[in-house]
Amino acid sequence: MKAFYMKDQKYFMNRLLKSDLFDHFLLAEATVHGAVSYQIDGHINRDFYDADELAELTEAGSAYLPFFHLRPILFELIRGKHTPLYFKFVFLLSPSNAEKTIRSSGTGFSPDDISGIFLNLTFRDGQMILTTGVSYRTFTTDNSFDAAWDTFAARFLTNHGLDFDIC
Repeated sequence: MKAFYMKDQKYFMNRLLKSDLFDHFLLAEATVHGAVSYQIDGHINRDFYDADELAELTEAGSAYLPFFHLRPILFELIRGKHTPLYFKFVFLLSPSNAEKTIRSSGTGFSPDDISGIFLNLTFRDGQMILTTGVSYRTFTTDNSFDAAWDTFAARFLTNHGLDFDIC
């Protein structure tokens, strides 16, 4: 697990909430504390959608809604003249992106070994930190995929001009 301190928070938030940069991630959960507190569970409510919509949303086998569906809502919760006191977003790679990432990592892991590949964004006390995380289906002492995911995440940030320091 690596923690990345985001140096230019305004630019990062513009890329997060006003562009499609993070749209290929799923949103597992979001919390925003401002004038009131909001908690969003990213699980898809299957009963809300008709069969065709649900098939399209879950074709990759995910139980979570893609971030782009929730981005406008989160933008409305965060924008304004007051900065939120706190927020946290838990992003998850889609099953297809997770499979590609695992296979390209060059580690001995397969998609069956890993249940989730995460980016956790937290804003607290004026600091914005993005941390990586991996959830395994079974116990392992092999940290090679964690290191590979840390490298992939750092490359993603760098390639998109998101300036950071490693905490």
